[in-house]
Amino acid sequence: MKKGTIVGLSVLGLVVIIFLWGMGQYNGMVRAEENLNKSWSNVESQYQRRADLIPNLVSTVKGYATHEEKTLTEVMEARAKATQTTIDPSNMTDASMAKYQAAQAQVGSALSRLLVTVEQYPNLKANENFLELQAQLEGTENRISVERQRFNDAAQGFNTMIRRFPKNIIASMFGFEKKAYFKAEESAEKAPEVKF
Repeated sequence: MKKGTIVGLSVLGLVVIIFLWGMGQYNGMVRAEENLNKSWSNVESQYQRRADLIPNLVSTVKGYATHEEKTLTEVMEARAKATQTTIDPSNMTDASMAKYQAAQAQVGSALSRLLVTVEQYPNLKANENFLELQAQLEGTENRISVERQRFNDAAQGFNTMIRRFPKNIIASMFGFEKKAYFKAEESAEKAPEVKF
């Protein structure tokens, strides 16, 4: 074999190896991004579950607490705003995540006020429908917390993958970008004040 042919085959072999390596790295990033998108869908699904429970909870409370219309209206308005605030997983920035979290925090705050209002109605607190809805809502809040943690884990894995060398080169070539995390609410670092 001629020396030129050997060099040409060696270069071709090296190009094939680099191509196969790059393809494997790219496919790994696609798999990680899809895992992240699935985690995000799970978060949205749990928030939707909460949004679906709210009308039932409000109508149950409405039957007992007719003069608490303002609180009930606030809950429904917060729900409506939260369901209108969405994020496209391919464009998940810190700003869009903060906006989404703020809308969901308003729902949580309105629900908290509603549950405080319920304390004034002993018959409502003993109502089976209300107790079941309250239990479902508590379970949903726990599921939301779990799914948010899983999403943050997936985002961390994806962000670490696309930032490490040499995958960062492939990530930048194909437009893979860092994803935002769920963060604690602004007032979360302060312990609630308890007064007796």
